Amino acid sequence: MSMYFCNATGVWTGIMFQDNPNYASGHPGKIFVSKKDRDILRKLAVRLRKLADKNEQEEKRNLWFSHNDLKNYRPIILTDPENGWNEIITNNQLECKGELAKRWEVIIRKELFWGEKIKDDKPIESFFYIGFTYSESDWGISGDFYGGQEGGSYIWDSPIKEIEDIEKLKYKKLDIDYETTLQTFELAQCVFKDLLNVRLRGSWWWGFGLSYELVRLVGLEKMMFYFYDKPKLIHKVMEILRDGNLAKLDYLEKNNLLFLNNYDFYVGSGGIGYTKELPRQDIECNQVRTIDMWGHSESQETSQISPDMFEEYIFQYQLPFMKRFGLNCYGCCEPLDKRWSVIKKVPNLRRVSVSTWADLKKMSEYLEDSYIYSYKPNPADLAVPEINEDHIRKKISYFLDITKGNIVEIIMKDNHTIGNNPENIIKWVRIIREEIEEKY
Repeated sequence: MSMYFCNATGVWTGIMFQDNPNYASGHPGKIFVSKKDRDILRKLAVRLRKLADKNEQEEKRNLWFSHNDLKNYRPIILTDPENGWNEIITNNQLECKGELAKRWEVIIRKELFWGEKIKDDKPIESFFYIGFTYSESDWGISGDFYGGQEGGSYIWDSPIKEIEDIEKLKYKKLDIDYETTLQTFELAQCVFKDLLNVRLRGSWWWGFGLSYELVRLVGLEKMMFYFYDKPKLIHKVMEILRDGNLAKLDYLEKNNLLFLNNYDFYVGSGGIGYTKELPRQDIECNQVRTIDMWGHSESQETSQISPDMFEEYIFQYQLPFMKRFGLNCYGCCEPLDKRWSVIKKVPNLRRVSVSTWADLKKMSEYLEDSYIYSYKPNPADLAVPEINEDHIRKKISYFLDITKGNIVEIIMKDNHTIGNNPENIIKWVRIIREEIEEKY
């Protein structure tokens, strides 16, 4: 069965269910939303549509277009509380009863909280996105995992110990349930008709860093030793990870399963994809290619190795991916100041993550106004019952002083907790905005 949708925009709702579990409890084998749940969802959708239709959303869109095209020097504010959402939108707040309806309710309530409470620079859109229902195989081998209950820590027995184990590796394969995807899409259209614009999205990856997959296969501690003791093993695994993921991109592109991320799509490790530089001018309907999209790579797991070792064992295998994308983001939590001499070789590099562990002043000098300075303040500042406003003001004031002349976005993310106090996010945005207004 083939499906073709011409999607003129990208995607971002702030939440991603890659396996897209569409089956509602109590209705096995059926995609179902009860009339009562539909009424609840439509009531929430009315609020969302009213927010999306406000003039301020167009102002925010234009701000992002200018920012991503390196034409705006006023810092942009964006928050994504991540795990902190569990403390903002709790189970006892949800009104829907069905599993699928609850998931859709969470998505809409997030957008409402962003627009009504957080009030950062994220535009609120009247789109509702449906993902593909699919599964993806592993690399042919996987280790045993221990722990991890209720979101806790875990360890695993990595499956690759000797170079002979590499022969067991197989490329991952996608198994796409087109029928369920289409049924879910049509159901959403029925539920949100006249209120929200329902669109299909294919979000098949977060990034192509490869080092996370490497760690899962050989282990973090072992990886560090293998750089010295078993370099051939590392290279062989990285070759397979590179080739397997490139084959995945080829498959998605060939089968018209790529979607533009140049609009309201969260790109890289922070930032929204609004840009007029993508897609390429020769794009045609149903022919989205990687060159028409934002790409992303990072390597947080190797932050403690030397730049030369990083380039040899990691970066050279990431480069083929970054060459395929029209614009690229690089980095996440790893400090990039020590490996900037390597990172600056990324083709079409536009967004650079500057974590709280990086040398902020050096990164300002490196990036100037040629790249987006994507700053990630320490999320620990919000992981308390009541934030310390003076402490936050002092840090952000210093940051704004040293980044004058940069293209800056200030992104609060990676929150494991917000101190069970949603007001922490709201206050943080207000503080950052006040400091920006004072200096700009």
